Amino acid sequence: MSPPLPKRHSSKAPPPGETGHEALYLRSLCDRQVNVQVKLRDGETVRGWIEYFDEGMLRLTREGKPNLFIYKHQIRTITEVGKLAPRRAKFATREAAGSDVNGEAL
Repeated sequence: MSPPLPKRHSSKAPPPGETGHEALYLRSLCDRQVNVQVKLRDGETVRGWIEYFDEGMLRLTREGKPNLFIYKHQIRTITEVGKLAPRRAKFATREAAGSDVNGEAL
């Protein structure tokens, strides 16, 4: 039987509980108004774009349906659907065409 190995003490600190990456990602989704699919813990899926968030909840704005305030602890996943939100997409299309909001050339 071999002698017991000496105990090793880890010099690494445990990872932080908050890295700030969640807030950066949600801010990016909010600023770009990307359509997302939010899957909730109960299995329900809702779509829209994130208009507002804080440390405990987010506001999901939906086209033609009521807006939702969702507690973060109820969210299983958030997936980008890919297209810009309708009102933002219209503005981006005008910018690409070289016209302002009133349709006049830039």
